[in-house]
Amino acid sequence: MRIGIRAEYKNHWERRVALTPDHVRELVSLHGVAVDVQPMPRRIFADQDYREAGADIDPDLTKCRVILGIKEIPAERILPGRTYVLFPHVTKGQAVNAPMLRRFLELRCTVVDYEQIVDRKQRRLVYFGRHAGYAGMIDTLWALGQRLAAEGFFTPLEHVRLAHHYTSVEEAMQHVSRLGEHIRHVGLPVGLRPIVVAFTGSGNVSRGAQEIYDRLPVTEIDPVELRTLEENRDLPRHAVFKAVLERSDRYRRIDGALYEEADFLAHPDAYESALDDLLPHLTVLVHGAFWAPGQPVLVRRDQLARLVASEPQPKLRVIGDITCDIDGSIASTVRATDPGDPVYVYDPGSGDTRRGVEGRGVVTMAVDNLPTELPADASQHFGDSLLRFVGPLARCDWDLPYAQLDLPPELHRAVIVHQGQMTPGYTAFAPEPV
Repeated sequence: MRIGIRAEYKNHWERRVALTPDHVRELVSLHGVAVDVQPMPRRIFADQDYREAGADIDPDLTKCRVILGIKEIPAERILPGRTYVLFPHVTKGQAVNAPMLRRFLELRCTVVDYEQIVDRKQRRLVYFGRHAGYAGMIDTLWALGQRLAAEGFFTPLEHVRLAHHYTSVEEAMQHVSRLGEHIRHVGLPVGLRPIVVAFTGSGNVSRGAQEIYDRLPVTEIDPVELRTLEENRDLPRHAVFKAVLERSDRYRRIDGALYEEADFLAHPDAYESALDDLLPHLTVLVHGAFWAPGQPVLVRRDQLARLVASEPQPKLRVIGDITCDIDGSIASTVRATDPGDPVYVYDPGSGDTRRGVEGRGVVTMAVDNLPTELPADASQHFGDSLLRFVGPLARCDWDLPYAQLDLPPELHRAVIVHQGQMTPGYTAFAPEPV
């Protein structure tokens, strides 16, 4: 049994890996799985660490039937007939990845999508989500601090660093806690009160983001309180506010009937965004909720246009779109950013974007590989969740038809392409012929 761990080519920021040297050591010594690792100088773990763990360092992975990676692989680097395990980002019909998917089909490859490894309740079993939440919230707080400073409001948030400038999640949390203590003792400028951050989602992404924010002196409120919060003249200067928006807070039926979860999932076209009355009362929106094509856009361009036109500086300064679905649920997410240049200002009137945090519009954080900003912690956590599936992946006879693959059900359901054919349940995502 032999697996390969490939190098990552997404961009020079990508430093994560599917399995750490500790995971490789366990596979080699306890499970008899041989591991070939493609050399990659910028990977968070050195090639020598893998060599000492028992792996072979080899740029040529042709000996490996199963090849593990993280992000998309350039089409020209795909080997024929191999089983690739990665985040291909094709099951929402993403056109940008159609050439890669087309090449997988042409070369009769098999593709296992980490995102589709779920339990019977559709909960992901192999994920970076929490670390996306950590990094996304850190970068969003950084963006808020920088935007406020550009407006002349100097707050402790100005000292938040970008996530990739911290060596670990723990270091970042400790730093945010210290800044929170400063807010607790010194307070915030009167002209900013109240700072209100709203969160969407209830999964790992949103929980990770909230863990970071909760290091500040947070007062949590019900979303219904948002509309009247600013009327309270006795608001404390030494706290920030938090609201968690459930799906029933975010959407409403177009015909005015009551929101029902089952009805929303079955008939999303009967619903629309309910954020018109909430956005004007938010300082930051942190978006971590799953969104699927066909569901209503959560933050529409016309909503943002009205908001920006309503006053010289609306309360809403930043949208931290951790999900980063381009042209998806957040209208301002028109392009992805990277950790070195994580934000832009979106002008909903013109639709244009401007680098940085200054100017008319809403600052948008749209980094599409957030966990790589915390690569060691993220890789360790991811590998811990993946490790139990590596043995079945390595042992599987991939020459068998799809229905006969000897895999745990969680893995079998995650095979989106087999021997160059889209599998049942995923045929709708087949790329258009060229």
